[in-house]
Amino acid sequence: MITEAVKAQIRNIVGPNNAIDSTIECFGYSYDSSFVPMAKENIPELVVLPSSVQEVAQVMAIANANRIPVTPRGSASGRTGGSIPAAAGISLALNRMNRIVELDERNMMITVEAGVRTIDIYQACAQKGLFFPPDPASWKYSTIGGNVGENAGGMRAVKYGVTSNYVMGLEVVLADGTVINTGGKAMKNVTGYNLTQLITGSEGTLGIITKVLLRLIPMPKTRNTMQLMFGSLANACHTIHQMLMSGLVPAAAELMDKISLQAVARHRKLDISPGIEACVVLEIDGETKADLQQQAERIADIARRLEVIEVRIAASDEEVEEIWAIRRGLSSAIGAMAPNRFGEDISVPRDAFPRAVDLIRAIGEKYQLTIAVYGHAGDGNIHPSVLCDLSKPGEEKRVQQAVDEIFAAALSVGGTLSGEHGIGLTKRAYLVNALGEAGVQTLKAIKQALDAQGILNPGKIWQ
Repeated sequence: MITEAVKAQIRNIVGPNNAIDSTIECFGYSYDSSFVPMAKENIPELVVLPSSVQEVAQVMAIANANRIPVTPRGSASGRTGGSIPAAAGISLALNRMNRIVELDERNMMITVEAGVRTIDIYQACAQKGLFFPPDPASWKYSTIGGNVGENAGGMRAVKYGVTSNYVMGLEVVLADGTVINTGGKAMKNVTGYNLTQLITGSEGTLGIITKVLLRLIPMPKTRNTMQLMFGSLANACHTIHQMLMSGLVPAAAELMDKISLQAVARHRKLDISPGIEACVVLEIDGETKADLQQQAERIADIARRLEVIEVRIAASDEEVEEIWAIRRGLSSAIGAMAPNRFGEDISVPRDAFPRAVDLIRAIGEKYQLTIAVYGHAGDGNIHPSVLCDLSKPGEEKRVQQAVDEIFAAALSVGGTLSGEHGIGLTKRAYLVNALGEAGVQTLKAIKQALDAQGILNPGKIWQ
């Protein structure tokens, strides 16, 4: 229970309007974009909106002294419950910390506060001919602090990697209010432990990220989009594999199965041939249009050898948008197919992608559930969506069993529980299966060293 005296202390730091304890207002901070059901026990006692690292540090010092749980929060676009206050306490929302501090063109780096939106970073860099590649589906509203905390990926990860590949340094407030700075602008740095990468992907359990230093690369000079339609999901998967083996690395390689395509067709009123079993959408980039044309021709040749039904190369910006609209609208289209939906995020080795998809299909048949499969096929990141109606007797149990087996299937082919969404609340029960008891105990030892009171985002990652 947070006392009125503690609330008064915090209001003196952040201002009376930035420490909210109204139950109605606090309710809006009790859920995120995951499928975790809303619950009264997840409503924070106090929502704090700091505007500087100094304010964050002072709030954390008070929270630590009083053993008050603190859950950091950006725009709550996470899909595993990471920003849900599982232990009530304080929801520390960093949205007001939204300044681009420095765009260093000479070193090709940008320094931003945690509350800056991903798309704003991309656009600020693009104006200077620089490129910040990570593009999670939520990039129009997700914040960089959350992206770093979850090590977000996106469609361009196949060629350009994920958020951690671009994080050069962090400003972090530890549990007791101590401020540390990790990394820096030097391209080589082996001075001590790599705290930058330790905190990246730690889901707010080791410290509060308040500032991020990101490296940038030159913006590709030209891009185009391709759409490949197949009568076989296996052939779609093998096309991507053969393409990569031949040295062709697209910026993005997205795969959608027949159920996913049916959802989009219904949602957007498109006419898709019933013989189509899979669709691959590719983004290619390069130095010249001639380079793009050569890439497109080589990809088309590989696809034809694997019995592609239709090859579409965008001839205009309008066609590019039309093709990508299918992929961008996929999540909402699938969600409209059933009363309830459980979207998961697993990652497998590239060559195991077809096998993993086959296993997921078999799980759907076993439990008589519709499971739409789509994902970033170029890097093995699969998003199975289990469609269901939880009002039916026994449905919830079957869904849980199916989800259990999807995670087991990922591990069985050498994969893991998450490619970009993190563990959060929803995958805690499976962590030992993925890391083993010794692995989990090692994580807990690190947590104990940095957060002895256990106040930072408690209840996340492990049980």
